[in-house]
Amino acid sequence: MQSAAFSLPSPSSHPYLKPRNFASNPTFYPIRGVSKGRDFSDSTNAISIPSFPKRSWYLSSSSPLPLRAWTSAPSLSKPSPLQLRATAAENAGEAGKSGSLLKTLELGLLFGLWYIFNIYFNIYNKQVLKAFHYPITVTAIQFAVGTILVTIMWTFNLYKRPKINGAQLAAILPLAVVHTLGNLFTNMSLGKVAVSFTHTIKAMEPFFSVVLSAMFLGELPTLWVVASLVPIVGGVALASVTEASFNWAGFWTAMASNLTNQSRNVLSKKVMESMDNITLFSIITIMSLILLAPVAIFMEGVKFTPAYLQSAGLNVKEVVVRSLLAALCFHAYQQVSYMILQRVSPVTHSVGNCVKRVVVIVSSVLFFKTPVSPINSLGTGIALAGVFLYSRVKRIKPKTKAA
Repeated sequence: MQSAAFSLPSPSSHPYLKPRNFASNPTFYPIRGVSKGRDFSDSTNAISIPSFPKRSWYLSSSSPLPLRAWTSAPSLSKPSPLQLRATAAENAGEAGKSGSLLKTLELGLLFGLWYIFNIYFNIYNKQVLKAFHYPITVTAIQFAVGTILVTIMWTFNLYKRPKINGAQLAAILPLAVVHTLGNLFTNMSLGKVAVSFTHTIKAMEPFFSVVLSAMFLGELPTLWVVASLVPIVGGVALASVTEASFNWAGFWTAMASNLTNQSRNVLSKKVMESMDNITLFSIITIMSLILLAPVAIFMEGVKFTPAYLQSAGLNVKEVVVRSLLAALCFHAYQQVSYMILQRVSPVTHSVGNCVKRVVVIVSSVLFFKTPVSPINSLGTGIALAGVFLYSRVKRIKPKTKAA
């Protein structure tokens, strides 16, 4: 069929050929126009409009309405790469702020649990030791409860069970020995003197840490560290002289606890290279039970039985429940302490430990109504201030001499 030729007049006479308004209807149909005399009857140049029957036509060069190919609609334009980067940065900033807030809340919760578990451990432990005068048995029970908790944690994959070889066990054994002695000496001191006085003496831990690090690791302290030890030693001495519950057995066992605990910290630095804190503490807890249980039976006998407790005139339920609560709090505060250490620097952890000691001393004085003189309070305050100062100056690095 021969195609019909026509000349396209003004747009008003053919409303169907008017350009579409894309603001209201984004759908469009591309139209390709050529110069006069070109036949549009071929398939490549045919114009197809769904609302009209297909036909062929030419476009006169004198037409007042030039037709152009429409390739895109302005309302459907894509955002530029710069806009995408700005949007992504804004979203990342909002996510970072919310993530930082959650981490801060989580860290605050851990510190709160650390302090609460420590307070209740000292209260329940002191109550048990006042009624049940067998500190080796009490310490073994605490390690036994900790071993049960570690076993549950590994069995249900709450924490990854480690693969330990013989060489690692041999390296951990000295740590387990001093860890066992440290907790045993602490319980012996708590059974002899007030909780507040035991923790005042334990404020001398930085002194033993500096001495042992210099002896075994070759880490010489800076002048600032040495100066911070002066108020610690002076404050403990002043508090000891004026302590109402003072006796030498309680004093020396607390000092022995400082020595053994800091020995553990110094020795653990070599083991920590291949093992994390929580795993190391879990293994040490199990090994401590194995080491101490035979000693408790040999030295104190099997005393933690309902028959013996009744014969001693003790309330069996109260002693058993408080012993278990003390053991749970003991293991819980140790675990939380290591969880905090994985999230903050050692200096921050040391400052938190100093605050914890203040909280424990104050809470025990209020709970047990321990008589405290003004001079005793002053000595305790000076010692704790020295511990805080030590934790701050510990991060000051000595200046290395240029070669």
